[in-house]
Amino acid sequence: MRHVEGAPVEVSEEGLPEWLGPVVRAVRTVAPRQLSSFLPPADGRGRQSAVLILFGEGPRGPELLLMERAGSLRSHAGQPSFPGGALDPEDGDPQGDGPLRAALREAEEETGLDPAGVQIFGVLPKLYIPVSSFVVTPVLGWWRKPSPVDAVDPAETARVFTVPVVDLTDPAHRATAVHPSGHAGPAFLVESALVWGFTAGVIDRLLHFAGWERPWDREKRVPLDWRA
Repeated sequence: MRHVEGAPVEVSEEGLPEWLGPVVRAVRTVAPRQLSSFLPPADGRGRQSAVLILFGEGPRGPELLLMERAGSLRSHAGQPSFPGGALDPEDGDPQGDGPLRAALREAEEETGLDPAGVQIFGVLPKLYIPVSSFVVTPVLGWWRKPSPVDAVDPAETARVFTVPVVDLTDPAHRATAVHPSGHAGPAFLVESALVWGFTAGVIDRLLHFAGWERPWDREKRVPLDWRA
């Protein structure tokens, strides 16, 4: 069964694997300021969007689904990210389940994911990406019935891949990314990719509040070139 446009999107914690318990508990209690210092403008400015943070289970245990944006895009070119994008009018109320519907729709459009196999189990507070003026709702899902995924449109997506959580928590794969502007933030060197920016920040906070984080060298720095 495919995702039906306009149909209600259920949020359920029922039947989740035991290892997701720490993430579920973190989602219930985390406050916006604990996730990021960049929060949506009080005056309502910003373009409403959503991302799908999809947990699955692979050969090496729990894993996350990520994609790498095409290098030709004007915004965030070549950057690894969660599937997602701006809300469309048909997604519905941005303050209701519109972001949930958008996260599933965008994931399907970008990766070929079958939304029918995804169980939404939580939603994080809305965050803000100042450089693109996106107000982002992170939607968390359990890949209950995995489906084949790949880059649907090479003009938008360079590749789609999964990253084992054990690699994300490995101190050898962690670093601090330094932007030419001077901004520094968490980064992950995994699957031949440097995950940084908004995506890395959310992963970093999820690992921390789920109790999965391992001590790592925050002085290990990776410079981002001028194109970043």
